[in-house]
Amino acid sequence: MKDKWNLSGKTALVTGSTKGIGQAVAEELAALGAAVFIVARRQNEVEMQVKKMQEAGFEAFGIIADVTIPEERQYMVKTVMNEGRGLDILVNNVGTSIRKKMVEYRDEEYQHILNTNMHSNFALTQLLYPLLKTSKEAAVVNVLSVAGLIHLRSGAPYGMTKAALTQLTKNLAVEWAPDNIRVNAVAPWYTKTPLVETLLRDKNYVQDVLDRTPMKRVAEPEEVAAAVAFLCMAAASYVTGQCLAMDGGFMVNGF
Repeated sequence: MKDKWNLSGKTALVTGSTKGIGQAVAEELAALGAAVFIVARRQNEVEMQVKKMQEAGFEAFGIIADVTIPEERQYMVKTVMNEGRGLDILVNNVGTSIRKKMVEYRDEEYQHILNTNMHSNFALTQLLYPLLKTSKEAAVVNVLSVAGLIHLRSGAPYGMTKAALTQLTKNLAVEWAPDNIRVNAVAPWYTKTPLVETLLRDKNYVQDVLDRTPMKRVAEPEEVAAAVAFLCMAAASYVTGQCLAMDGGFMVNGF
């Protein structure tokens, strides 16, 4: 019987995969047998991550590209095609945030958040559709946030983009089901990543987070990565259009 709990023979692309959740996802997928394209903007970081994974015995390839730039998205797709391995898994992980009250955002900040979190995700997924369709068993996982599911204290544009991607996940799950492409999402709560390290150094803020989190801790990137990996495996072959909150119980914590 086919082993449903590994990714042997699969090829994955993970954006923003040199640090934080993206790095953990890339390493988790590789540990389960997938060949992984590491994508990030900084050459030294990509090269270091690829070297680290190759030295661990994993198959890894580097792509130095900024997903927010159309020409560089095209370059990413061309690189994957030229490798000749096809593509079975796409993890859209790139994201950014600027935490302010809504009335304080400058237009360039607002546009930057929308372009990074939403437009680039849509465009890259669209470009990679032909490769995913060829797979016959493809999986797309969007890394979102509980900020797209519920109000947080600040960062309205960030929450907007994550909410939009929740709906995109549902739309594509239905639209692409005939092509055997499953589309799901994970929505983490606070996770130990560079994006939130400043906030996590604020002891009062962290205490407020823990007070609202039944499990009384923030997540580790590896915990989010494990959920992403499950959604990519054959073990999840009947799961599509779902958004899994990785939040230690935060979303269901009533009075």
